[in-house]
Amino acid sequence: MEERTHTLALAQAELAARADELEAKNRDLSSEMRRREQAEEVLRHVQKIDALGQLTGGIAHDFNNILHVILGNLEIVERRLNVGESDARSLGRPIQFATRAAEQAAALIRKLLAFGRRQPLDPKPLDVNKLITGMSDMLHRTLGEAIDLEIVLGARLWQTLADANELENAILNLAVNSRDAMPAGGKLTIETTNSYLDETYAVTEESVQPGQYLLIAVTDTGKGMSPATIEKAFDPFFTTKEMGQGTGLGLSQVYGFIKQSGGHIKIYSEEGNGTTIKLYLPRLVASSEVVEEKVIAEGAPARGHAEVVLVVEDHTDARNLAIYGLRELGYEVIDAADGQAALRAIASRPDISLLFTDVGLPGGLDGRQLAEEARQRRPDLKVLYTTGYARNAIVHQGRLDPGVELIVKPFTHAELAARIRDVLGR
Repeated sequence: MEERTHTLALAQAELAARADELEAKNRDLSSEMRRREQAEEVLRHVQKIDALGQLTGGIAHDFNNILHVILGNLEIVERRLNVGESDARSLGRPIQFATRAAEQAAALIRKLLAFGRRQPLDPKPLDVNKLITGMSDMLHRTLGEAIDLEIVLGARLWQTLADANELENAILNLAVNSRDAMPAGGKLTIETTNSYLDETYAVTEESVQPGQYLLIAVTDTGKGMSPATIEKAFDPFFTTKEMGQGTGLGLSQVYGFIKQSGGHIKIYSEEGNGTTIKLYLPRLVASSEVVEEKVIAEGAPARGHAEVVLVVEDHTDARNLAIYGLRELGYEVIDAADGQAALRAIASRPDISLLFTDVGLPGGLDGRQLAEEARQRRPDLKVLYTTGYARNAIVHQGRLDPGVELIVKPFTHAELAARIRDVLGR
């Protein structure tokens, strides 16, 4: 009996010692996990700082070059005007160069907004097979004779809800990247098919919802990417191209657009074995006909017929530009710098046909609130919004509210003329 008691006591003591040892190891493990989590958090922070530095450096580099071209050419214009050279031949070229640089700046801003998922999209039910077929000639011209283009369109392809212009830009961006990865020639294949991402796949990818998707796969036979390059491929201004051959915004713009559209993007690549980039766009389940886009005929800007337009813009130079442009087009123009002044103008001028307002306004009334109050007084009043950065007043989750008419800055004189006539004609 004593022997059993002694054995039991030894066993209990050993068990207690093992329990203490296990508890100590658990404490060590918990401490190690905390240290690892802290280290991972520091690493993520460093990576964010590195990405931010790359982003700001890239923006500064590109915009400084653009501003240099604009300012330099405007100085040429000023010098020639000061010595009496005012003919179109003398001034036309520097004005053309300055304008082209300004357009490049606008395109750069659009790409940055796309990456940040802040560009206003105009999604419509879309037949992607039809869109890609319509791009065929442009793709052949872009790729050149050294690259064989094959388009494989899936049968009974589902529709998706997407911005047709931005999807075209995304496909074109991928095609250009593939072309640059095949300097000696090769093959580019664009395929479409219906696809299903299950829960097993979704849990392994960031922010992916399981479900039915329309898949666009772009595959090249180029030099491929290393794992390190794939990891950074969507970072803005990251590029493996030589200086001057690309901004490094192409893939980040595609990434932003696909994510903003509720989709998913995936890169499959090996060095020396080409690259496949898959774009997944959610299936449009609701039955709906594809909306045909209005095509605005090129030519002279559409003129007004003495309609009264109220321009509301807090930026003085932007307001003056709109005033001069609309008067030149034949409209009578009233202007206001904020919402309260605009409401007073609407109360005193019942003949106003169109409210042309910036979205972001000072004084307690933004553009959307101004339009709502104005329409309570004048239900028939037409409204056209403008903005350089729409994010919440009229755009939610990157999509325009129903019935909203918007023109995004910067816009040309002809674009404003066409948009005004379009809104007044509705």
